[in-house]
Amino acid sequence: MWEYTDKVREYFLNPRNAGDMPDANGIGEVGSLACGDALKLFLKINDQGIIEKASFQTFGCASAIASSSALTEIIIGKTIEEASKVTNKDIAEYLGGLPKEKMHCSVMGEEALVAAIRNYKGLPPLEHDEEGKLICKCFGITDNQIIKAIRENGLQTIEEVTNFTKAGGACGTCLDAIGQILESEKNAGLALNEIKPVVKKPLSNIQKMQKIMQVLNEDIRPRLTQDGGDVELIDVDGNNVIVSLRGACASCRQSHLTLKNLVEAMLKEHVDENLVVIEG
Repeated sequence: MWEYTDKVREYFLNPRNAGDMPDANGIGEVGSLACGDALKLFLKINDQGIIEKASFQTFGCASAIASSSALTEIIIGKTIEEASKVTNKDIAEYLGGLPKEKMHCSVMGEEALVAAIRNYKGLPPLEHDEEGKLICKCFGITDNQIIKAIRENGLQTIEEVTNFTKAGGACGTCLDAIGQILESEKNAGLALNEIKPVVKKPLSNIQKMQKIMQVLNEDIRPRLTQDGGDVELIDVDGNNVIVSLRGACASCRQSHLTLKNLVEAMLKEHVDENLVVIEG
């Protein structure tokens, strides 16, 4: 189980500045529901270029919510120029640190901030051809995003790149390409350690069950209970995860979206991409 700081727990359970902002004049959207993490950042910037208000809407785990909330606290009161210098490391440090497997949540915050400032300035969203060559098709990560993460955070292994960017965390077909980028950065003069591709070992049935229960309890159930709902694990049959929605979720017309876009998406990301969630 991941170790969260008290500040991460506080900002997850009591997020600051959550919600829509109708009068926002800078909006940045990153991630996607299909990938399990998405963030929409709203900025209200005055005529002097100072961020007067900031709020967010996010779909993701506890770290994603805490990172998004922390980001808004960091940038309120800053000028655009000052805010543009905020990095994922600033977000993580503000929270007292994040589990290494969750550092991509702070990176998502930095990317949303860049997108919101571009939107305020009237610049178009960055496309893949502007950002670089697409490396990870599963999560839409380019070589320039990977290089930026390597250089800013001193990443040395493919596993660290995955933790910070999510690249290589799904099908794994891009691991060789990530290794080549790391090798190129090493040859360019960065002091990187020996590159060792991460080979994921298949989980045993017991390990799979334990991991599923951990994700349900730690990442999914807290999201549902905030809205008066809950989820119960009924059984695991091969790659079929049988669950039952409880409380408000049980009678919700959008319960099938909750199963697919939240429960199944998170289990695919954190446990096994082959899992299918079925309501029992």
